[in-house]
Amino acid sequence: MTAHSTLQPDDFDELDALLDDLRTRHDETPQWEFCEGFMAAMICCRRAVPAEEYLPMLLDVDGDSLPFAEAAQRERFMALWTRRWNEIATALDADVDSLDDDRAYQPETLDVRGGMAALPEAERVPLPDDEPLPSFAQIWALGFMYAVENWPDDWAAPRDKEAAEWLNGALDAIVALTEDDTGVPTVSMFSEDGPPSVSDARLEAYGAALWAVYDLRELWRTLGPRVDPVRKAAEPGRNDVCPCGSGKKYKKCHGAG
Repeated sequence: MTAHSTLQPDDFDELDALLDDLRTRHDETPQWEFCEGFMAAMICCRRAVPAEEYLPMLLDVDGDSLPFAEAAQRERFMALWTRRWNEIATALDADVDSLDDDRAYQPETLDVRGGMAALPEAERVPLPDDEPLPSFAQIWALGFMYAVENWPDDWAAPRDKEAAEWLNGALDAIVALTEDDTGVPTVSMFSEDGPPSVSDARLEAYGAALWAVYDLRELWRTLGPRVDPVRKAAEPGRNDVCPCGSGKKYKKCHGAG
């Protein structure tokens, strides 16, 4: 992968700005971390779902009326989207033994709690008690599972028992990240010297979820596209009129012999 194709911080800032603009016309537009998780799931999906099918679902709009201001804005969004898609797919296809490998998939996730804790007390925005700040990688995991839940046929468990257990175990690892981090904070993912905001258990769960994405990619690549069983069309009864239009009974026409 070339440096030109790899998204840089300025590119992610541009994606955030594009989503912010979409949100002015459609307030259900998700933030990028959610999109990142959704994208990873679509890349791992057993079927290659086309963009015209999944984008309306992601952006929560009906039909193809995507809330872009103009064609140029949509083209720019899709250009950045495609580059990130290819970047993730390449990372998930890489033969890596460690998540520290430069080739490994590293989601664009935010340590919102760490960022808030790093602000001076006077600059922190108070939130209602029923709206806690999201845990590290929680929004990413919610985006991933949103894709899984909205394409249930493509994520249905295979008949093979071992493969089904593989699928369920991987999904369980990602679902674990959709839950709140209730452990004692020990590290900040926002900055090296920031106040602790993420627990050791959360970091372990995060690593397990990333390996689960690799497992899901490999599972569906191994099994191949889902094949629907061939169903034989029902034949008319022997005493029914033959569907060919001859006027004869089926048993004395195309059903003879």
